[in-house]
Amino acid sequence: MMHVLEIKSTRREQFIDVTPEVNSFLAKSGVTEGICLLYVPHTTAGLAVNEGADPAVVDDILAQLSKLVPLENDYRHMEGNSAAHIKSLICGCAKNIPVTRGALLLGTWQRVFFCEFDGPRRRKLIIKILAG
Repeated sequence: MMHVLEIKSTRREQFIDVTPEVNSFLAKSGVTEGICLLYVPHTTAGLAVNEGADPAVVDDILAQLSKLVPLENDYRHMEGNSAAHIKSLICGCAKNIPVTRGALLLGTWQRVFFCEFDGPRRRKLIIKILAG
């Protein structure tokens, strides 16, 4: 079963918690055991699984990524979004999360985040549930 989740970012860099939407699609799928494949088909966005209880964690992650990969540098890419491409590469564009008892097998504080690095934009997240 596959679903394309439409995401609209509102800032240049933003972590968007998509856990509720992924869980909703998982529930509709009826799959109780298997794997949830998540894929972002964009070169300036990514995915992360991390703490969602304290919003300061996401703020800290974005701040540190910006220190590691500053917006302005001696980049050669002419579009001016090289930092977004590099941050996407660091986060990755895919995650596989086990499904057990009809739920994502996430840790107590873990959430699934769509990572926007070149917004605001309209984006897509591909969700595929495999039974097994």
